[in-house]
Parts: sequence; structure tokens; C-alpha cells
Amino acid sequence: MTQRRALISGASIAGPALAFWLNRYGWETTVVERAAEVRTGGQNIDVRGAARETLRRAGLEDVVRAATTGELGTRFVRADGSTAAEFPAGESDTEGATAEVEILRGDLAQILIDASMSKTEYVFGDAIAGVEETTDGVRVSFEKGQDREYDLVIVAEGKNSTTRSLLFRGAERAEVRDLGMEMAYLTIPRTDGDVDWWRWYSAPGGRGVTLRPDRHGTTRAVLSRMTHGRASGFDRRDAAGQKSALREQFGDAGWEATRVLDALDGADVYFESLGQVHAPTWSTGRVALTGDAAWCASPVSGMGTSLSLVGAYVLAGELSAHVDHRDAFRGYERILRPYVEQAQDPPPGTPRLANPSTRAGIAALHGLLRAASTKAVAPLRSRMFRPPAEKIELPDYGHLEARV
Repeated sequence: MTQRRALISGASIAGPALAFWLNRYGWETTVVERAAEVRTGGQNIDVRGAARETLRRAGLEDVVRAATTGELGTRFVRADGSTAAEFPAGESDTEGATAEVEILRGDLAQILIDASMSKTEYVFGDAIAGVEETTDGVRVSFEKGQDREYDLVIVAEGKNSTTRSLLFRGAERAEVRDLGMEMAYLTIPRTDGDVDWWRWYSAPGGRGVTLRPDRHGTTRAVLSRMTHGRASGFDRRDAAGQKSALREQFGDAGWEATRVLDALDGADVYFESLGQVHAPTWSTGRVALTGDAAWCASPVSGMGTSLSLVGAYVLAGELSAHVDHRDAFRGYERILRPYVEQAQDPPPGTPRLANPSTRAGIAALHGLLRAASTKAVAPLRSRMFRPPAEKIELPDYGHLEARV
């Protein structure tokens, strides 16, 4: 059989994972990434449920476990730093506010790139400018490079994917639903007072400050706030404007907020408005979506990375199990959509209830968390911190490797 060729746009988690599995099944793959180099930054992410099983089948679980952050669990803290409630890290594939496998986004991306590099061409600093279907493939034009031809194109970009907007139009266009919350992520120097726990502080006004350990000698910080339907009003590309707004919004928040704000000038700050992607279809012609570009469930779902890893595994398997890409794309959606829909259906009130606006609401939240942290209400704790990461029966595509 003629070796099939796929172009994948996006080199974060879903893209390199898809390249890895397609390589295993005999595909030739190219990954194009708009960024000039591998983006090694990013916050803590977790790998749960069925995604852990895909790592086992890939032979990468031990490599990923060796790169985890060492986070011991989650502590909800008061303004004076005292602990209101704490939850040790989970001891299974799925449970826990802190999962058993916590890793930095950049570290996981690098592992997946390294695992696929020998059989995948990575092109950084470029992006898809257009796609034209031919009789038996697609001709792709790039913003900088020369045109190339592939059998298929897979968009594995983020929530606000520009390539998705370029290629999926009209009735195929995805809807991005705002969740009423903004978050700013940055890395700050670690101090002697930092511990190997995820510390979560809630301030009045639906604001939050969290600090998490990493394995690189620094601390990962997040500033979050509920917007209540009011946008921040500044250009997301205006870094100075973002930082000025954060100082205004969090100047009186308390706890470690001042420390985080003091680190803004020397930090690379990533800002996002939380939202979910709801796409009526994940494919059009010879182009398909995967990862956040297809179904972003948002960070509050606890499922973003797991969905990317499982989605890459299923899409590669279906493409390799079918001769006709249309049959493969139908199988991909049939298997994966129920899993995605569960992830996009968080408990009622999420994220508002976990980010109270008043001091009384914060006190009530802490009381609920203290109760949930006791052995007597373990079932409640399980419901609070157990996303539906295992709620899918993974197909076994192992037989496809024999064809290579």
C-alpha cells in the first residue's frame, strides 16, 4: 500500500500525540506550528482515566510519570495562609483534585514530540494559509513555506483556532461558549515558604489566586476572576494592558496576590477567557478537527489533556482502520462524541459555585470542603473531584501495527 501522508496543525498535546499514533500505523506525518519553537511553558495539567491507558499502550507511561511535578495534593487556604481543607493527591487513574499524574503542559508536549520526532517532520514558525481539495488529496498553502500535498489535514490547535475559522464556515462553524471566567497564568520564583501542595485561595469578588509546584525550581501561579458577563475590555494582544488590569483587579485580594503581581513585569503571562467549543461536525472533506479546536471543555472540566490524548488515539486508529477517510471520520465522532459531551457537562454552577463573590460564600465553600475532606463523606469527595475520564471503552487498534 502507498504510504499515506497527513498534515497536522498544532504542536502542543493533541498534535504530537496524533503524529505518534499515525506513525505507529505507518503514516507519514508533518506537524506545522505557528510558534517559532516548542512552547515549553505552561501550567500543571493532569492525565486521567482512559488517557492513562493510551499512554500505557504507547509505552510512554513511565516516561510521563518520571516527569511529574511531585504535587502532594490540594490545599484550600485562608487569607492568613492557614489551611481550610486539604485533599491528598489521588491514588487511582482518575480521582483527586490533584491527579496521581500531574505534569506541566510543556513537559508533556516535549515528551510527545520526542517520541514522534524520528518519524515526523516538525515545521515551526509557519501556519496553514489555505487548503484546496484535489481528486485524491489536498493541496495546502502556507503563510511562509511552499505548497505541499497531503492525503488529509488535521487541525489540532487551541480553543480560538484560526485554522478552524479558515476551513470550517457556515453551518460547519464551531461555537465558542463563554463560561464567565478569566484566568492569567505565569511562572514566578519559588521561595522558602512554598510547599509541594497546590494552594488555592479565594477572595471576595469571585477572585482566586493559586500557587502550584513544578519540577524546575519555580512556582506556577494563576490569577482568576469571575466576569459575570463583563469582558475585561482590553486587547488580549496588549501585554502591558493585561498586566495593568490584573494589578487593578487583584491589588486588594490578599494572601499571595501582591507577590504574584510583583512578578508580572518579568514574566511571560498567558491570559485566557474560559470557554467551551461546540462544533456541529469535526470534519469537512479531507480536513478534521481534534483537541481543543474540536471540543475544548475548558480547564474547569479537569479533562482537557485527557480528551486530547484519547482523541488522538481514536482518530489515528480510525484513520488507519478504514480505507475511506469519510468512514474513519464517522467512526471517530461516533466513538468520541459521548465522551466529549460528558466532559463538557460539569456539575451545575461550575465554575461560579467554586468561586464565591462574598465572604459568606467563601466561608460556606470552605465548610463544604472541610466536610468533604473527612472519611465520613468519601462518596461526596469522589463526586466533587472525579471527572468522567474513564467513561469510554477504548478500541484496540493493536492489530493495525502488523500492517506496517
